[in-house]
Amino acid sequence: MTAVVVKNLRKRYNNKIALDNVSFQVEKGEILGVVGKSGAGKSTLIRILRGIDRDYEGYVEILGRRDNFREVTAIHLQRNFALWAEPAIYNIIRKLYAVRNNCDESLPMEEEWEEYEKKALEILRLVGLEHKKDVLANVLSGGEKQRLILARQIAKIYEKGEGVLLLDEPATMACPASKQILLDVLKNINRELNIPIVITSHLPEIHRYLCNRTILLEEGKVILDGKPEEVIEKFLEEMAPPYIRRSKPKDRAIIEVKNVSKRYFVVRGGETLNMRNISFHVREGEILSIIGPSGAGKSVLLRLLGGLELPDSGKIIVDGVDLSEYGWKRIELRRKIGILHQEFSIPHYLTVRDMLKYRAGVKGEGAITAAKLKSQELGISPKVVDGIYQLIDLPEEERRSKLERLGLSYNIINTLFPAIVDEDFNPVEILKMLDLDEEVLNRRAEELSGGEKVRVALALQLITKPKILLLDEPFGDLDPITLRNVANYLKMINDRYSTTVVLISHHIPLIKEISDRVILIDRGKIEMEGDPEVVCDKFIEISNSRFLGEEKE
Repeated sequence: MTAVVVKNLRKRYNNKIALDNVSFQVEKGEILGVVGKSGAGKSTLIRILRGIDRDYEGYVEILGRRDNFREVTAIHLQRNFALWAEPAIYNIIRKLYAVRNNCDESLPMEEEWEEYEKKALEILRLVGLEHKKDVLANVLSGGEKQRLILARQIAKIYEKGEGVLLLDEPATMACPASKQILLDVLKNINRELNIPIVITSHLPEIHRYLCNRTILLEEGKVILDGKPEEVIEKFLEEMAPPYIRRSKPKDRAIIEVKNVSKRYFVVRGGETLNMRNISFHVREGEILSIIGPSGAGKSVLLRLLGGLELPDSGKIIVDGVDLSEYGWKRIELRRKIGILHQEFSIPHYLTVRDMLKYRAGVKGEGAITAAKLKSQELGISPKVVDGIYQLIDLPEEERRSKLERLGLSYNIINTLFPAIVDEDFNPVEILKMLDLDEEVLNRRAEELSGGEKVRVALALQLITKPKILLLDEPFGDLDPITLRNVANYLKMINDRYSTTVVLISHHIPLIKEISDRVILIDRGKIEMEGDPEVVCDKFIEISNSRFLGEEKE
């Protein structure tokens, strides 16, 4: 039985064609993958199938319907964590009640409770969370939250008895162990409920492991429709060869981590991290990667390396500067450090050109000179100036929140550190090497695709030619072709400027390709460090991440 029919589908945004004469079918019980580079039209297709976007040309039919697709589809988005701060099972019961009664997500009456609870347990079993039924949703791990979100979507299909599950880049940001669990959950749902699934992903390993069939989108057109391996091979034809680095790390340690401990404790949630006596070093010019499961402490460790937080005990020395000693030395050091966070944000009110000019200016020598003069005039101590300059390296939302808590205006940053830009400022070289057209300089955040946003965010860090670059899983939204280009560029700047790179990523092929050395961290301590191939293979083994090395069954 055919569940989804798409014929001659066309979608245009202003003067840009997003989907061009797209046609395919999905049979009941089939898992169809959609692969393509960033901007190929994958998310647009999902929006149309979901019924969010109705402004298109062509024919779309889902389970016999020509409209109201929301009634027969459920959607799972990668970055959606909209959950009730209640036990996991309540989140499912509320969804079931809302679907059955076409109302808001209230809880059923006591006399109905047992019936809803029984069905909710069946759904939690499908996603492997029956043992967490009484755990508050807000204290679940990131991977568990993703599965609870998925369970709420499945509840709709479960209650109605039919439906199509749509997934847009699922598990992109998850660690290998969480990815494996989610992929197996999707297989289980497909097998037990016999529901069709349409999944967009730029990760070849997901198509190989999960999908019965895959279609390749390129500039809005279906280039190939067939077996996942054949389609992936075609997709990767455009991939550039890996750049071979000529330089080697120097013997000097530019970063030294000495017996660092850091503990986080949440009231009612208990201990969330206990990092104990971490010690390692990073050589100047080295590309060091840090891997480990979600919640292991990787992001906290990177924030410590960037001086955004201080350890409870121990010391971190960066380029001869003790990060616990606030003042002008630390401010000068911060000019040489670039930090790209996982949850980065790009200002919506600036063009890319203005973003780059501001970043280059505020990290320039002129900004530091101006800060020294202005702080003396205002009577602000070097320690306070350092604390304010540190905010520049935080995501914008966190930066504003900290300023509000301190009772400071956002303008204090610009007052102390004016963005003084050199007359010969020219970002074209960086844009070119990141595969960004020069015309992107005139665009704003809402005019960029997901992959373009990541590359612009990286350009904002590279525009200052930092001595040290700290990257916290920023590349999850990049397709493998663009990711290879970015990996090549990181290796090229490492060659050209001896830039030291510390990278956190769940993308194991990238880690193996780019790293001199890898550290595996778990439960707040270093489990292993050394050769990238050896450490990564060990991580895959302990994560039981079969999708990274096993063909689809």
